[in-house]
Amino acid sequence: MIPTDRLHQLLRLLSHRRAIPANDLQYELGISRATLTRYIRDLRDVLGAPVEFDREQGGYRLTHDRHQLGPQFELPGLWFTAEEIHALLTMQYLLANLDTGGLLGPHIRPLQTRLGHILGSADDSAAEVTRRIRIQTVGARSFRLEHFQAVASATLRRRRLVIEYHARGTDQLTRRETSPQRLIHYRDNWYLDAWCHLRGELRSFAVDAIQRAEILDQPARDIDDATLDRVLGSGYGIFAGADVEWAVLRFSAERSRWVATEKWHPDQQGRLLDDDGYELRVPYSQEPELLMDILRHGRHVEVLEPAALREAVRREHEIAGRNNS
Repeated sequence: MIPTDRLHQLLRLLSHRRAIPANDLQYELGISRATLTRYIRDLRDVLGAPVEFDREQGGYRLTHDRHQLGPQFELPGLWFTAEEIHALLTMQYLLANLDTGGLLGPHIRPLQTRLGHILGSADDSAAEVTRRIRIQTVGARSFRLEHFQAVASATLRRRRLVIEYHARGTDQLTRRETSPQRLIHYRDNWYLDAWCHLRGELRSFAVDAIQRAEILDQPARDIDDATLDRVLGSGYGIFAGADVEWAVLRFSAERSRWVATEKWHPDQQGRLLDDDGYELRVPYSQEPELLMDILRHGRHVEVLEPAALREAVRREHEIAGRNNS
């Protein structure tokens, strides 16, 4: 593969309007005729660059007007800088290694192969990205790919979806006819926001808890974004709802150095205190997820309000103390 610096130089030369003789290209690049032939072949076959030999002008040129093209690589219909190629490779690795059931791998693999050819054996090749970047997911749950594909298809095609859903809280399996609204990837797991025709309200369903999925021909009921955000997006985390309360949490000076930069909720409010502590206000509708996040900070967090949440935290600490005594 062409070294990056030579590639940039060669593309700059070929981006002029006139054809460049092979001897001139050899001189400018300081390479042999055989090397130039290999470079031209790589431009055409690997990068897909529109390079041709103009017999009338006796030289190589780009078939399209590439004036002021700049040092860029080409993929079919697109031109990328070296930095963009590295970013694409990195993003591809991130997507391929997220524990999402391998959803994107088959679709991204051809692009990954193409990008790998472009970078060749450079130090920052796809292999180097794999060596230098690691993805570790915590708490991700596995699900059946065919169920996810049915959920995604029904969501995008605006069709109703019948699911058999295992509610872990009650350990019950129910059949639900739903109108999918949107898919959410939250904390390494997938959730479906949908109108539940059985309950007559908006619900959030964990995709991994779906045991069967069937797409219907009947159009889905559409819910406007404002309503979705108000009902399912206003509270804390995935356990949302229309009835919202505000939790006020006070973190120690030591823990504030972390919490002050964390995003718990899009509408959160935070401020540094005079003693270097940190006060965080977050809206919530149901306690479970917020309670878990509070408890992981142990003695470094105090619930100022509401009283019911403060009591729930106190009770959990008391039970934990007895279990570990």
